[in-house]
Amino acid sequence: MSRPEVITGTPICRRAAFALDKFLANQREIQQAYHDCRLVMATDEPDFVAELEEQIKLHHLKGEVITYETAKPDYARSRIWSVTCGREAIRQYALLQGAEYLLCLDGDMVYEPSLISIMKSKIQGFDVAYSGFRFRYRGTLGFGTSCFMIKREMLSKITFRCYEFRNGQELDDGESIFLELFRYRAKLNKGFFVPIKHYRNSHEYYAVEPQPMRWYQTLTHIQLVRYMLTMAAVLTRYNIARKLHIWLYRRAGFASRDRR
Repeated sequence: MSRPEVITGTPICRRAAFALDKFLANQREIQQAYHDCRLVMATDEPDFVAELEEQIKLHHLKGEVITYETAKPDYARSRIWSVTCGREAIRQYALLQGAEYLLCLDGDMVYEPSLISIMKSKIQGFDVAYSGFRFRYRGTLGFGTSCFMIKREMLSKITFRCYEFRNGQELDDGESIFLELFRYRAKLNKGFFVPIKHYRNSHEYYAVEPQPMRWYQTLTHIQLVRYMLTMAAVLTRYNIARKLHIWLYRRAGFASRDRR
């Protein structure tokens, strides 16, 4: 198997696979638009592998399925552990395959077919590029690892980690990876570059189109500010950054009007 320039990777589980057919059909469009890429799907459910492999064949995709184990402390309850361990398995896979870029995606989202070309243009001069989307579980616009491209050099330095505290508070993988990126002084480019549909179930979704950053997004994503808020969450075991983001979003008067 030849070395791909770009690997697109997503963790996947049965429970969250309600938009899988749409996701894979979209991956076919992405691969047709940009040939030098390959999909990897990571699951911690071994009995799901054969079905996923069959779906990759049915959609005529270049790709494969890998498995991993979700390691977490006894008190942990959040599904974020599975997602984060999946991201880490994909990171290691991309490095072993010699890819120049890893593009992290989510299996409940559909992206503009020219996604890779757009993200490659946005990462020039940076280590990481993010395209924003609407979070399904809180309805706000923001950034995370659901549309996240990273260059190989930085990919080799970071590790996807998970933070869940005994009080039930957590940092998602996008928040925790920011601490790693800040540590290595990564240059980040954030914006709403790509049209994205984030599915709520098999037929309803939140749509986000390319748009300028809003004032509250610019404020909360200044790197030093973001680092201080995220570290405060680690020290206090309370996700201050997430609460502040939601509060500013509501104060700004933005509603989840992009639901379809």
